[in-house]
Amino acid sequence: MPSFDVKLDPNLVEVRNAVDQTSKEIGTRFDFKGTSAAIEFKDKDKEITVLGDAEFQLDQVREVLTNKMAKRSVDVRFLDIGKPEKMGGDKVKQTIKVKAGIESELAKKIVKQLKDSKMKVTASIQGDVVRVQGTKRDDLQAAIALIKKDITEAPLSYDNFRD
Repeated sequence: MPSFDVKLDPNLVEVRNAVDQTSKEIGTRFDFKGTSAAIEFKDKDKEITVLGDAEFQLDQVREVLTNKMAKRSVDVRFLDIGKPEKMGGDKVKQTIKVKAGIESELAKKIVKQLKDSKMKVTASIQGDVVRVQGTKRDDLQAAIALIKKDITEAPLSYDNFRD
């Protein structure tokens, strides 16, 4: 039976490269000289930590990061930006999570959308992946088109297309 998987899978290598380039740019830019502006990426937690003297500086570092990610063709919708937190002294910290895997709410929304469309496909949630099965390849391609059109809050990818 033909099937495919709907995933939310960022390219962590490109995310790391974008963070490294942002860190280099922070070190060379004149407006960041003498400040505590910094950025780091933790692979195992899939978290980016941004440090700065003020929230305005965090915004500037985040803007540099989003520009670097765009140049490396990493979708910014993978980023889940947290609230700025006060640290000791005048320092401010912000944690940005890199989303990987479809959350249950989004998975339920995809399954409901496919059921409501009356297409001849079945969708099932398998962990952090949604598997869509159908009898015809054309039905699966129509399902992909429907999901792409209606789900815009996450950069979904479609893998394991099998006949």
